[in-house]
Amino acid sequence: MADQAPGGDGSKIMHATLRFPDGSLLMGADCPPEYGTPFGGFSLSVNTKDADEAERLFAGISERGKVTMPLEKTFWAERFGMCTDRFGVAWMVNYEGREK
Repeated sequence: MADQAPGGDGSKIMHATLRFPDGSLLMGADCPPEYGTPFGGFSLSVNTKDADEAERLFAGISERGKVTMPLEKTFWAERFGMCTDRFGVAWMVNYEGREK
């Protein structure tokens, strides 16, 4: 499909889909430069089913990005962390823990 992109844009990301194990999707698309603005004023939040998934997602999202709050136990969750990915998008990863 990349070879069909006009003007040498085959190496650029035009659309992305994150497919989660439970079948849910998070989808995003690019925006023409005249409509684009820097990311800001929001965070994407992901709640996971277990601590291992939280660790895996946080490691992948924060790779080549910036960790603003390490993924760790908090008073409200078994794991919670915040980071900004390499594209400048802010993320929160949360695993609440087992129901009591």
